[in-house]
Amino acid sequence: MTASLIIAVDGPAASGKGTIAARLACDYGLPFLDTGLLYRAVGLGVLDAGGSLDDEAAAVAVARALKAESLSDTERLTSGAAGEAASRTAGYPGVRAALLEFQKTFAAQPGGAVLDGRDIGTVIAPDAPAKLFVTATPEVRALRRWKQLTGRGDAIAYEDMLADIVRRDERDAGRGAAPMVQADDAVLLDTTEMDIEAAFDAARRIVEAARVRKGL
Repeated sequence: MTASLIIAVDGPAASGKGTIAARLACDYGLPFLDTGLLYRAVGLGVLDAGGSLDDEAAAVAVARALKAESLSDTERLTSGAAGEAASRTAGYPGVRAALLEFQKTFAAQPGGAVLDGRDIGTVIAPDAPAKLFVTATPEVRALRRWKQLTGRGDAIAYEDMLADIVRRDERDAGRGAAPMVQADDAVLLDTTEMDIEAAFDAARRIVEAARVRKGL
């Protein structure tokens, strides 16, 4: 690969974007960043150091020192405790600034990278040659997440999962800073009626078309 290939994969929770992005990274031999784990890693980092989640300076210090290797324990990072810790630290401006810089640096590395999140194509890597916006209906996304969580022993009702998905969508789309929106040049991929193989095949075709257009 002679030119930098940045693949931006955005979309709402449980749309399949994370799985698609990880497989694209593997397929193209590119480093991968699940940006949704960043705030969780900061929250857990504060707790692991014996600090308080109410200590903004401690959270900022962890965010500034964060390394990509800190995101490897996905089972712990996707736990309810990590989510609660993330919600406590995500509002600190210093944390947001540090993680913004982290993501931009990751995207700018030689050769390119694959990043998935809410604002990759609009804020983190607006010049990415390949952009996807992956979505599905709230009902399907809630069912996927419900199966994932109950499959590992978490007790949650589907109705509660659906309500949580709807709340997250409203929050992500309505927030003032870097809201979740489809970039003007992103290709929409609706995975509602797709299994993961079909979704990945469609995503790869989108990336290949972008590479042809950009001469990569």
